[in-house]
Amino acid sequence: MSSNSLLIRVAAVVFRDAEGRVLTVRKRGTERFMLPGGKPETGEEFIDTAAREVDEELGLDVTPDDLDALGRFSSDAANEPGHALESHVFTYRGVLTQVPAVAAEIDELRWFTEAELRTPPPGVLLAPMLQFNAVPAIFD
Repeated sequence: MSSNSLLIRVAAVVFRDAEGRVLTVRKRGTERFMLPGGKPETGEEFIDTAAREVDEELGLDVTPDDLDALGRFSSDAANEPGHALESHVFTYRGVLTQVPAVAAEIDELRWFTEAELRTPPPGVLLAPMLQFNAVPAIFD
């Protein structure tokens, strides 16, 4: 897309549990599961956005020092038709031992195995960025 007004920039975080599953969220009023995260505030670095958003959305105490860059990905936006998405994705260093809790605009959280992310169960929809960008970067 050529217009910046149709580009959404976000930061997201990959959390894994002791079984290697990946944490996803579904925002209120939407159908697709995605990585937790969100849009930066004015002047905010993406790594700071990632840490702030997972605290707001899931109550997870994460600092930028806990995160490693996974990559910057482009895809279609999951919930804004006609918009492109630029995602700055980070991985949480280590295994998540905190218990995430649904907060802010999150309706549901769900842990997925690698197999479920590669071939979602019937009726489960994944965000394009998660399915086509993050999953290969995480597992390949």
